[in-house]
Amino acid sequence: MSTRPAARPRVHARGDKRLDAVLDFVAFTARPMPLSTLLDEAPRRIAEMLEADVCSLYLLEGDQSELVMRGNVGFSNAALGQVRLRVGEGITGEAVEYMRPISTETAEQHAAYKHFAELGEERFPIFLAVPIRGRSGPLGALVAQRRARPFEDRDVELLSVVGGLIAAGVRHAELVDEARERSARRAGGGTRKVTLTGRAVIVGRALGAVAALRRPPTRPGGHAASRTARIDAAADVQKLRSAFEMADKAIRGLIARARAIGLDGEATFLHTYSVILEDARFRHRATELAESGVGPAQALSRVARDVTRTAVAFSRDAYLEERARDIEDLCDALAMLAEGDKRSALPSKALLVGDTLTVFDLLVSARSRPAGVALSERSGGPRLRVLLKLLDVPAVVEVHGLFRWASEGDIALLDGDHGLLVINPSKAEMAGLREYRRSGRTE
Repeated sequence: MSTRPAARPRVHARGDKRLDAVLDFVAFTARPMPLSTLLDEAPRRIAEMLEADVCSLYLLEGDQSELVMRGNVGFSNAALGQVRLRVGEGITGEAVEYMRPISTETAEQHAAYKHFAELGEERFPIFLAVPIRGRSGPLGALVAQRRARPFEDRDVELLSVVGGLIAAGVRHAELVDEARERSARRAGGGTRKVTLTGRAVIVGRALGAVAALRRPPTRPGGHAASRTARIDAAADVQKLRSAFEMADKAIRGLIARARAIGLDGEATFLHTYSVILEDARFRHRATELAESGVGPAQALSRVARDVTRTAVAFSRDAYLEERARDIEDLCDALAMLAEGDKRSALPSKALLVGDTLTVFDLLVSARSRPAGVALSERSGGPRLRVLLKLLDVPAVVEVHGLFRWASEGDIALLDGDHGLLVINPSKAEMAGLREYRRSGRTE
């Protein structure tokens, strides 16, 4: 009797493009990494694996009902942090709601389809969305899109498994959500690493110590303060005049910069500040009060108070009320420029945090040459985007939980590419920032 030779096992050596991509992806996700690296690399690798034109990674944020695009290849980076869907909204939102994959060859004809004109995604009608499943519910979604060639069952299965690998990386990053904030509020000054999410406005990444945006402290009034101040009234007047000159020069510079980067139409409010600075009555009243010995800060405070009282009490005119607010803002800046009060000074190269940004910050806070800006969920207004573009440092707005987690002096990493703020970043994240800077990437 002859015996059949034993079958030799097959070694699946490199050369199978899809298998190689899968094994490389498994190795990639097996190691701990900064969230920014995961968001940059995972969509690119998945797109190659599936031979897709587009791959997007959505994370579930806020009250766990909003999906935010944090990673993508195939669309402009400007979409990161801006494209948002409610759970159940759009094909992606439905996939998360049902916790099942959804695919279609004609996305625009799907009943749940939601169009984002800025993406131009009608170019990629072949659509596959799978939920990313966490320990106790969804963490987000993965979406792959093609121009042609429908996704096969094996593609759906593969992307579903990949979602599990992504989930481990997302959990490791410890994004802060409302439930965690309620159960583990940090008193401040600790060393726990947390990642806060927001909307990116100015791309780029920066590292620095957290410093809160400030305004001039309230000046004490009273007869004794006035008697002391009268001795230096002449010097106070000179300080005030110098402050007017510095502010006028700075405003003219901002107007020129706005024109140079094509924002002159949106930055017309800067001309209002220029007109106020040139107003002889405004200068005369502030100088007159400074000569009386109350000091530059008190003089400017009285002028602002008088203008505001007049606008509110007698006009009820929206334009005059806005102008009064501009004068208050300008008077704050002039007071700081005149006094140089160290109590309101900001450290150099800090990450500035606050509720909003005004022209005051471009005249005063910007003198500290900040590394970046993070603003809370209360930020907004028609001027904000223009002011951030003029400041020209990485910026993220609508950062939820900013003041619950960020404390003065904390080291933080601002990621203006993905719309993230990492408090007390890890060594890996610091190394990732160094690599990012070496690569010379700007978006």
